[in-house]
Amino acid sequence: MHNPNTPSDTPRATDSLLIDNVHVLTSTGWLRNSRVELSGGKIKAVGADVTTSIPTLDGRSGYLLPGMIDLHGDAFERDITPRAGTTFPLDLALAANDASLIANGITTFYYSITDGFEPGPRSRDTVRELLLALEALSPRFSCQARVHIRHERVNTELHEELMGWLADGRVHMLSLNDHLPELDNPAATERYLAGLRRRVTMDAAETQRFLEGLQNRRDLGDRQTGELARQARQAGVSLSSHDDHGLDDVERNRVLGTSIAEFPMDAETASASREAGVAVLMGAPNLVRGGSHVGAISVRDAITGNLVDVLCSDYHYPSLFRAPFVAAEHGLLPLEQAWKMVSENPAKAAGLGASKGQIAPGFDADLLLLSELDGSPLSLQSTLVGGRLVFRRG
Repeated sequence: MHNPNTPSDTPRATDSLLIDNVHVLTSTGWLRNSRVELSGGKIKAVGADVTTSIPTLDGRSGYLLPGMIDLHGDAFERDITPRAGTTFPLDLALAANDASLIANGITTFYYSITDGFEPGPRSRDTVRELLLALEALSPRFSCQARVHIRHERVNTELHEELMGWLADGRVHMLSLNDHLPELDNPAATERYLAGLRRRVTMDAAETQRFLEGLQNRRDLGDRQTGELARQARQAGVSLSSHDDHGLDDVERNRVLGTSIAEFPMDAETASASREAGVAVLMGAPNLVRGGSHVGAISVRDAITGNLVDVLCSDYHYPSLFRAPFVAAEHGLLPLEQAWKMVSENPAKAAGLGASKGQIAPGFDADLLLLSELDGSPLSLQSTLVGGRLVFRRG
């Protein structure tokens, strides 16, 4: 039986494999017409250090890149609830999601599960069901699965349960969110309600009572947030802030001990976060689309200002694959540097930098073989996770 305290990090690997006739993206740049030897799920040797002749995968002069590490993605919610009022079995939904991940080059995925204050798909009941399903199914997944709990500050019920999950190692990343709008901010309230209507059926009077009742939980939520942050740090769980706006938020995050700032809303906040030693995470869809859908800073502008460390899929997996190519096409960064924002940098930010995110001896053999460097997921020919071929096109 799967141990819920141990993340599914390494699917069963082939014994040995040589990927030959391929251009290899290393941390220091490209190795042209090179080769990579894999053994026991790890990278054994690269380039001239490969001296053995073993079963070979012909790269056909393609491109070998580190697999992508997605620290924040919630598109799997659409497989569970594709339309308001519909819910599908978790085993069916999560299997479909796993197939989508590897087909888009994501080899390590943090299931970003909202531990919210709403009834329905973002409730604690749903979190509990998802956690159990992931622990049961992750040994069968192709993509390496980790759990990212997105905790809403005013979700004050069952606080000890979440504390226990952190202590028991069932959670691998915790973000501290506050999506409850202030009722005197009509624009923020309406933006929140637009999303709520897609998830929950509630009439106007019920919605008003619901939001008013939650406002009284803010003080207790802040006290519990401090306790959760301390427990996360003690358990070695990556801790992140969310949607920060202003220097007060940055200082509060410093006191809490966060290591990642998710989606800072403006350049000042992003810059102050980086100066505080916090990795800044932004959404790949923002970069691909050319702007934020919620009025936050443009990721293109943020990269130009050297304000971004990590990109995530947020709500759209194909955008994570496309984003580094967009950065290169727009002259923001060379591709070999932009790719670090989806591989090496997220690995380091999440405490995985010693084993993931690079093509180098001793690192996990999580690899992508591309036929072209054109930014199309259709150019992804093979995905390997822990040395095992889990996706092949054609």
